[in-house]
Amino acid sequence: MSGARAWHRIELLGVEIDAVREGQCVEHVLQELAAGRGGWIVTPNLDHLRRLVNEKSYRELCAGAELFVADGMPLVWASRLQGTPLPERVAGSDLISSLTSAAARAGRSIFLLGGDPGTAEAAGRILAERNRGLVVRGTACPAPGFEKDEQALRALRELLVDLQPDIVYVALGSPKQERLIAELRQLLPRAWWLGVGISFSFVTGDVKRASPLVRRLGLEWLHRLVQEPRRLFKRYLVHGIPFAVRLLAASLWNRRRATAVAR
Repeated sequence: MSGARAWHRIELLGVEIDAVREGQCVEHVLQELAAGRGGWIVTPNLDHLRRLVNEKSYRELCAGAELFVADGMPLVWASRLQGTPLPERVAGSDLISSLTSAAARAGRSIFLLGGDPGTAEAAGRILAERNRGLVVRGTACPAPGFEKDEQALRALRELLVDLQPDIVYVALGSPKQERLIAELRQLLPRAWWLGVGISFSFVTGDVKRASPLVRRLGLEWLHRLVQEPRRLFKRYLVHGIPFAVRLLAASLWNRRRATAVAR
């Protein structure tokens, strides 16, 4: 069970989100590690929120996470529109840098799991170069379909138990990474787990991330769409835009209702 938090939670379409800054999130993880308590950070963006709202199985899968942080500017905008503002976006692709840096200073170790072939190992080297004293316990890039191969899963379990990392970054995309974290985290009850999607490739530079200005404007999705139109068209344009309209409309309605009640 996690220790006391210095922040509250808000609700977006019935899903609770921690109203936390990135620095607070990092500090909380390090404090929990020092206390011998593990955990799991889920970083819902607009697509994740849509599935948390609409898909019971995904909602139940993520229910065991200790932290839900908003990895998407539409969530931040919606929170402000309804009068329950989140302080900032907390992206998994940022946490892999800030949390790793803090882990290095605290003498903690990391493990990188997933990603495209070779990226976990390369990202581990780069993170170690950037953060003096960082302990990279190991990396693994299992073959596609490994989650259905009991022998491959057994080997991964044995590796994690043997290495005992403090923080495990899982880069398999959603919902595969959430399914794997939910299955494996009991093996390392004192470790913290974070699904980071494509972030290993961001670290290595194999995939170019949007500029800070584009990210602040909430247009990183457009940057990604231009890079991978075939893969992301349905997610962003078919599902994402209609859901964003629904989210913002619901937030505006909640704001007006709360104002009316207050009167």
